[in-house]
Amino acid sequence: MSRKRKKLRITFIPNRMKKSLDIAVISDVHLGNYACCATELLTYLKSIEPKTLILNGDFIDIWNFRKSDFPKAHINVLRYVLKMSNRGTKVYYITGNNDDALRRYSDFDSGNIHLRDKLVLQLKGKRYWFFHGDIFDTLTQYSPSVTKLGGKGYDLLITINRFVNKWRQRFGKPRISVSKSIKKNVKKAGKYITDFEQTALRLAARENYDYVVCGHIHFPRIRIQQIGEKNVTYMNSGDWTENLTALEYSHGKWRIYEYDPADFVAVNKKLHVENTDIPSESLDSEAVLSAMVGRSTLDWLKNRNKSKKRINL
Repeated sequence: MSRKRKKLRITFIPNRMKKSLDIAVISDVHLGNYACCATELLTYLKSIEPKTLILNGDFIDIWNFRKSDFPKAHINVLRYVLKMSNRGTKVYYITGNNDDALRRYSDFDSGNIHLRDKLVLQLKGKRYWFFHGDIFDTLTQYSPSVTKLGGKGYDLLITINRFVNKWRQRFGKPRISVSKSIKKNVKKAGKYITDFEQTALRLAARENYDYVVCGHIHFPRIRIQQIGEKNVTYMNSGDWTENLTALEYSHGKWRIYEYDPADFVAVNKKLHVENTDIPSESLDSEAVLSAMVGRSTLDWLKNRNKSKKRINL
């Protein structure tokens, strides 16, 4: 009887394969909240090597923070961000509405970690304005209790959405986003997003900024609009609860990155390796060799040994 081979997931990414970036921007991670896709975020962070990492608000969900319920996967994200800063990445933590308790410590610096309420950068002669964006949300400003109640409803929706997606992935179907569909199809939600973007653009033009970069509304976007005689670019990094997106700046260009698990699958999609600390005896030698040299090469080697039923590895 042939031994059943274990499925392995490879998550280790060698330094030479990491994507070099000048700037990476993520927001609305909501660590401490069940809706946070911490495992996917950690995989993404391990795949990049940015000179600057900007956490544009709501990185930690202090509104829902409970020490006893802070999952290990969420702690691993925090540890890895600290590891990135120790390796030379400059990390800017910009406060948002869900981590507004940190605003009393604004302008705090520790090594490569910088806590700010907003950030102004100059890149290739252009002025950039980074902030979370909750200042445009009058409900957040004047009715925080109502906002928190609405946040609970949103969290419940995302939790149900994640449960549905787990079942869809088991049957090989793509992820869906219920809240994204609501935002696109409900007129009031669409108007809220449009009003948010227009307010950010007008304010940036008034303050003589070329780029304005926000989070908060969980809607990734890059758009350019002429305000008066000035072209202003609005960018939103999205979130890591449903969209799983980031903004990346490299070689003078910006792009929206969208997480795709297929980007982190080995050559043979049947391989699944949790980490690289697995004892060698637990690895299936044929599966590992297939990942290293390719299935076609391995099949060719097998055909050369027709006298043997299976290759001795």
